[in-house]
Amino acid sequence: MTDQDGARRPKYQRIADELREAIRSGDFAPGDRLPGENDLMAAHDVARMTVRQALAVLGGEGLTEARKGSGVFVRSFRPLRRRGVSRLAAEGWSGGRSVWAAETERRALAVDLVEVSERAAGPRIAGALDLAPEDPVCVRSRRYVLDDKPVLLSVSYLSASLVRGTPITAPDTGPGGTYARLAELGHRPVRFREEIRCRMPTADESDGLALPPGTPVVLIGRTAYTGPGTAVELNEMTLDASAYILEYDFDA
Repeated sequence: MTDQDGARRPKYQRIADELREAIRSGDFAPGDRLPGENDLMAAHDVARMTVRQALAVLGGEGLTEARKGSGVFVRSFRPLRRRGVSRLAAEGWSGGRSVWAAETERRALAVDLVEVSERAAGPRIAGALDLAPEDPVCVRSRRYVLDDKPVLLSVSYLSASLVRGTPITAPDTGPGGTYARLAELGHRPVRFREEIRCRMPTADESDGLALPPGTPVVLIGRTAYTGPGTAVELNEMTLDASAYILEYDFDA
């Protein structure tokens, strides 16, 4: 960008650029408070609304968070590296480990808002699990909270006739989770397929993930298959895009 191009950019964007660069260069470290509105107004000779627009840009990018009565701070949350291939390796969950174990790196992980219910599959879920639309499915809904921050909403669908009366219908499925329980039932997952897309969140998703305005979500739909190719679970996940790094490591 030339100096002339920069001069044509709105003032609030130039202020946001300057603050963003200061954050990335380490002038403002995670947890540091940015200069207040009055200081920024004086430093850049702009109105309060211009400063607020600049700070809103940084907040929308997930770089900062506003704390009521305290100011705007550089986000201190460390993004979670989601290892899309190794996390699903059978030696992990078959040995009783959670698929989250490797990537949380001893950080505090909690699962809340757990709900387990049954309902008719409907056309979309039935198509994914090769069921009739009127067939019942077990629906497992939960939220994952890392370091006291909601990062993921997850809903799993499984054939109710397959899992009814098993630990899969309990809030806590036990060591190794759902996949370990499916293996015990003779329906061991051996292949997974994930589809990924991004969009802006719905109001419910924004509330559930406590998202700042302008933060997009990543949608991951994962289907688990047995050896014969039977789909035994559809897991639909909604991730806070600012909280994740998606990593995929595979051979050429």
